[in-house]
Amino acid sequence: MARRRKRKSRRRQEGRRILEHVPQYSIESGEEKPVTAARRFIQAEGILPPALLLVKRNEHTTDRYFWAEKGLFGAQYVEENHFLFPSLRVLEPSPGQEPLALASSR
Repeated sequence: MARRRKRKSRRRQEGRRILEHVPQYSIESGEEKPVTAARRFIQAEGILPPALLLVKRNEHTTDRYFWAEKGLFGAQYVEENHFLFPSLRVLEPSPGQEPLALASSR
């Protein structure tokens, strides 16, 4: 029996593409809950929004959080609803406009 492919949401793919341009920080949660570790790291480092935090819970699990002006959100929620976050609107390319290349290929 053939296995069907899971349909990928275009809105979520677009949100993931936008989040690639946001600064990322990788931390370990240690004994704390992942969201608590993320909040403490933001406080200690004075990280300004927008930022993406990858919190390693254990060797198999990594939780992703998005630090916005409005607070800390799960990255999956932000991928699906990126249009609700003003800080991500600046990063979006205009419709019909190609994103600028950072390096030239000569």
